Amino acid sequence: MDWKRKLSSRKFWLAIIGFVTAILIYLNVDAGTIERTTSLIMAGGTFIAYIVAEGMADTAGASLNANNGEEYIETESTDEDPVTDEELDEDI
Repeated sequence: MDWKRKLSSRKFWLAIIGFVTAILIYLNVDAGTIERTTSLIMAGGTFIAYIVAEGMADTAGASLNANNGEEYIETESTDEDPVTDEELDEDI
């Protein structure tokens, strides 16, 4: 399981809030306490997501420096045929 991705996922934190809220309602906890609890979870989730994102950015920056400043960007493949230099020259 990719914990970095999970901890920075809004869906993950909303699932936790939903679970905790349901338990608190079942236990007849008052609405004010439930609101404060969900706010605390969201604040923690936002903070953790920020830390994970910064760590990922730092890692990407370190790998960029390790490649002598040459950036490597991974792209998704498409079904389209690649455009050749000759085709680009024809349009000019």
